[in-house]
Amino acid sequence: MTTVFLALGSNLGDREAHLRRAIAELNSPDLQVKRISPVYETAPQGFLEQGWFLNLILEAATTLFPVQLLQRCRRVERRLKRQREIQNGPRTIDIDVLLYGTAVVRSPALQVPHPRYQERRFVLEPLADLAPDLRDPVTRRSVREMLAGVQDQKLARTPIVICA
Repeated sequence: MTTVFLALGSNLGDREAHLRRAIAELNSPDLQVKRISPVYETAPQGFLEQGWFLNLILEAATTLFPVQLLQRCRRVERRLKRQREIQNGPRTIDIDVLLYGTAVVRSPALQVPHPRYQERRFVLEPLADLAPDLRDPVTRRSVREMLAGVQDQKLARTPIVICA
C-alpha cells in the first residue's frame, strides 16, 4: 500500500455534505482513508467572483497506481455533478492528488506532486495538521517550511469535524 494525500474542496450547494459524500465514495478496499484534516473555509483563488470554499486533506493508503487514483477521483467528481466550465471556478467538489508516496509523476494526465500545492495555504495548512514534517519529493522542503511562505492567503479553521 502506498500513502497518498488528496485535497478536497467544495463551494457550491451543501459544501459539507459534498465533502462527506466524496470521502465516503473514495473510501474502499483499494483506497483506505486513514486520516482527515480539520476543515478550513478559504477564500477563492484565481477566479474571485465566487463563494468561499470548504477545504480539507485526506491521507489514504492505496493499491491503485497514480493514474488509476486520478481516474477514481474524477469518477467521484462526476457523481457529485462537478462541472468544469470556468478554470478555478465554482464546483460541488474538487479532488486533487497532491502526493503519491515519494513518487514523482509527469504525464499529460497527471503531475505528482501537484504542481501548485506549494503555493496554496488552503492545501498546506490542513496538510500541516496531518504531516508537518512530510517532505516534498522534489524540493525536499517540509510542509511546515512551505506553509511559512504563504501566510498572506485568507482562511479560517471551522468547527466541522469529518472522521475517517
